[in-house]
Amino acid sequence: MLKQFKEFAFKGNLVDMAVGIIIGGAFATVVKSLVSDVIMPAVGSIIGDIDFTKFKHIITNGKPAEIAPDGKTVLTPAVEEVAIRYGQFITETISFIILAFVIFIIVKKFIAAFEKQEEEKPEEPSKQEVLLAEIRDALKK
Repeated sequence: MLKQFKEFAFKGNLVDMAVGIIIGGAFATVVKSLVSDVIMPAVGSIIGDIDFTKFKHIITNGKPAEIAPDGKTVLTPAVEEVAIRYGQFITETISFIILAFVIFIIVKKFIAAFEKQEEEKPEEPSKQEVLLAEIRDALKK
């Protein structure tokens, strides 16, 4: 069982896939930073000093905890604000579109490179052609 797991874990395709996933995760982090730290502030500045991540629709306001005068007893626990954060959604959507576009371009380049390699390979003769060549060579002898 350990031998089978070792063969599975260290197959070329599996290792290549793992490397691709790690690089993809790092690339996604870079794109997210690009969008949230470079693109969205620039867009917000052009529109008029707007921070998209602060756009939200508040459903329920948050309330701090009420503490008794003795300072130890909590009378009412704190309640977090409930809001629809559509500004963050806009930022994440732009990040996704940029990431998807870049991956599309990379995949398109890889497919073009593989097609070019396949075109460069000489075509193997069909079985019929091989058989005819053998017959021809036998008749020459």
